[in-house]
Amino acid sequence: MTTAASTTYTVPALNRPVAVLGAAAAAVVLNLIVWAIGAAAGGSFIMTDQGKASSVAPGGVIVMSAVPLLIGLTVAVLVSYVWTGVLRTAAVVGSVLSIGTIALTVATDFDTASTIALSVMHVVLVPIIVIALEGVRRGITAE
Repeated sequence: MTTAASTTYTVPALNRPVAVLGAAAAAVVLNLIVWAIGAAAGGSFIMTDQGKASSVAPGGVIVMSAVPLLIGLTVAVLVSYVWTGVLRTAAVVGSVLSIGTIALTVATDFDTASTIALSVMHVVLVPIIVIALEGVRRGITAE
């Protein structure tokens, strides 16, 4: 009888600045990859706003990947100086907001490839949020 060795993935302990900035950088890079795939699939990433056509890529992808993440993670890690429990709460809230805002993308008049790619970008943020905040929590508990 053979026994397979089990491997356990553990999130590394991260300090606050590394977690926030690293998560934002990872989100931008991964979402730009998703954008490139969406563009290659024929996505135009153009929407109509008040009768005017507006492109949301790639600049919009960069801004909308980094800014909300930087704000949310910064607030969470600052509050964690007082209350460590906020980190797991923020991971849940951030994940729900990221998934919930897919509805805003679907409601806009993007073409199908753009809608799918932009929706995937929202999903990409979930593990980034969870790993960054769990890494900070492990860093705090390791101190």
